[in-house]
Amino acid sequence: MARHFAVTLLLLTVAACGGGEAADSGVGHVEEAADTAPTHLGDCILLDPKGDVPEDVYQHGDVVRTDAMPPFTKELQVYGLKLAARDDISDDYMRLVARTIAESFPRDAGLDADLQRELLANHYRYRALIPVPLGYDYSFMDEADEDWAALERDNSVCDVIMQDVPQGQVMEVVEHILHYVTDIGLHYTFPEVWGIAEDSELAKAMAKAAEEGYYQMDQYADFEDEEVRFRVQMQEFAYWFISTAWNLQAPYGPVWEEEWTIRDQDDLRQKLPEMYAAYEETAARVMVAPSLATLAEIGPTREEERAETE
Repeated sequence: MARHFAVTLLLLTVAACGGGEAADSGVGHVEEAADTAPTHLGDCILLDPKGDVPEDVYQHGDVVRTDAMPPFTKELQVYGLKLAARDDISDDYMRLVARTIAESFPRDAGLDADLQRELLANHYRYRALIPVPLGYDYSFMDEADEDWAALERDNSVCDVIMQDVPQGQVMEVVEHILHYVTDIGLHYTFPEVWGIAEDSELAKAMAKAAEEGYYQMDQYADFEDEEVRFRVQMQEFAYWFISTAWNLQAPYGPVWEEEWTIRDQDDLRQKLPEMYAAYEETAARVMVAPSLATLAEIGPTREEERAETE
């Protein structure tokens, strides 16, 4: 299974990076026996809740050692999303990713506190687990195949957040946080809008964006499993949509990328008005963009990256 996970990462890298973007992290492979019911949607999202929801869903811990999740040696729990890493990952990097997550869910009077708590509770219920590898080194999956299989079986493992990618470190963090939030938190909290399902508003908007040429879905055609391919297409579209609504694509996005051609909030509202209205009634009521100060601490803008190479 670990080997399958690495192949999926490679497919996503080739499909989504356009040769210049930092690698898009991937999805696990939860094998099901032919005579048993599926346990995950799209090889990623637990179908039945397995996790306990604490009274305080805003728990924001620090990096702690663990021997309960081999091959990982440390973890950090924040708002129901658990970061898991080995010793080659910086504790400060894990803390910075955690801060980015926390800033995205402020306890603000302008947001819907009840819906926000429900979304975070779903992160706990469906055991969202985010591996944090160093760059493109996924060797730990092959080194601990059985342990990795157990993690995939018992958790929702949909992506990774890499440390030290050569380009696009900011979006490496933002994109893959959003993959977890949309695949799990939004999927279960607002299923009619964000559900990984053919009849959700997200699916309808994705189809329209593909038809109008705003989103190139065919980059993921190499995924043989239709359910996995659909889930990946949906999570990628959701990332493009929300990050554009947050006006982060212009400074931090891969401006050469043809996969997505809408660059700012105004353009998004004009071209996909129905989905934008649905976004305002759902996701925008529970989350916001992380602060520019935190993003600057994560990494440079694309313009700054280009200036560094000139």
